[in-house]
Amino acid sequence: MMLVVDVVKGVQTQTAECLLIGELTCPRMVVVLNKIDLLPPNKRQSAIEKMIKRLHKTLESSRFKECPVIAVAAKPGGPEAPETEEPQGVPELIELLKKQTYLPQRDPKGDLLMAVDHCFSIRGQGTVMTGTILQGSLAINDTVEIPLLKVTKKIKSVQMFRKPVSGAMQGDRVGVCVTQFDPKLLERGLVCTPGSLRTIFAAIISTRKIGYFKGSLATRAKFHITVGHETVMAKVTFFGLPPTDTKPSPSEPSSLETPFTFDREYFYQDEYVTGQREGASGLDPDQWALLEFERPVTCPALCLVIGSKLDTDLHANACRLAFQGRLLHGFEDKSYSETALAQLRIYKTKHKEGQVERFFGCFSLLVALERASQTEPVLYIHKQTRTHKQSYICGRDKPR
Repeated sequence: MMLVVDVVKGVQTQTAECLLIGELTCPRMVVVLNKIDLLPPNKRQSAIEKMIKRLHKTLESSRFKECPVIAVAAKPGGPEAPETEEPQGVPELIELLKKQTYLPQRDPKGDLLMAVDHCFSIRGQGTVMTGTILQGSLAINDTVEIPLLKVTKKIKSVQMFRKPVSGAMQGDRVGVCVTQFDPKLLERGLVCTPGSLRTIFAAIISTRKIGYFKGSLATRAKFHITVGHETVMAKVTFFGLPPTDTKPSPSEPSSLETPFTFDREYFYQDEYVTGQREGASGLDPDQWALLEFERPVTCPALCLVIGSKLDTDLHANACRLAFQGRLLHGFEDKSYSETALAQLRIYKTKHKEGQVERFFGCFSLLVALERASQTEPVLYIHKQTRTHKQSYICGRDKPR
């Protein structure tokens, strides 16, 4: 990742948000200080050194601690400057990038997932979709699906850097030619193995609040949810482990996340809970969220999910990225609220108070409680109050 920072303005709100996204998606980063030509020549070097120190201090608590910083002027004099003006520091930047590159592990196995960023037609050949293979592999005569349009096409030919090839795999940049497809229908999007991507109307995700986000994360609030390659509005419901289940067992480390399962009971939360995990100072307890999308989204399983408040003023000097997590389960049925949500066992407790009108004596009271427990929820009577647990808010109808 290259994080470009204006050397005059320093780290802005957008810069911080890009840094956060980089922490979630990238293992390495290079910071590029741009527009150094705007600094006075006699104070240029000292100003650059001061900004580099400030950036290293900002990055101290991130995964990019002590990452390289390089100063450049990509377009000296600004957009109106003559083309004869040579960029400053760009050759050094290229050399730095060469030193930072590495060969990642590529895997041709699994379903195909290709991110398409351009689509055009070639007369007499067909329609070409160019993009990057994110996972899996493809070959000539393979059948691929465009999930956004629910259509499948057969691969006629494949090219890499204008050279014909028989196939390609994860990490390759390719052009894929298909026939009888209108390029106007797809500007950018995903191509995959038929049936490998699902279209979902709601989802269960793991959640972790982003520390720079100010304010609470309230249940039933709406957030911009970036999932897969789409961003859509969704209503969020937070839930976690019941209070008695939040303490980690001695046999497992407190940082180990509890896996989500439909067999477990979960506690309804009015908002995301921060910093209350026993045995793990400063860590938030394991929590999940139900996302109910305003429109269906197509995405791979276990993909990264980012919740944001993009309607917040960009110039308000506040982080708009609110939480992040992984997609654990998707609901493909449009009527999921009537069918699938019954599997999700979320409950909350409610308390009712009232005056004791009559007292029959200790033995009579125990008999009454025993009879009541066989047909009704047990009433716990404490002096002048009585309480009982409420039924599940989704799932079972019977009181606990």
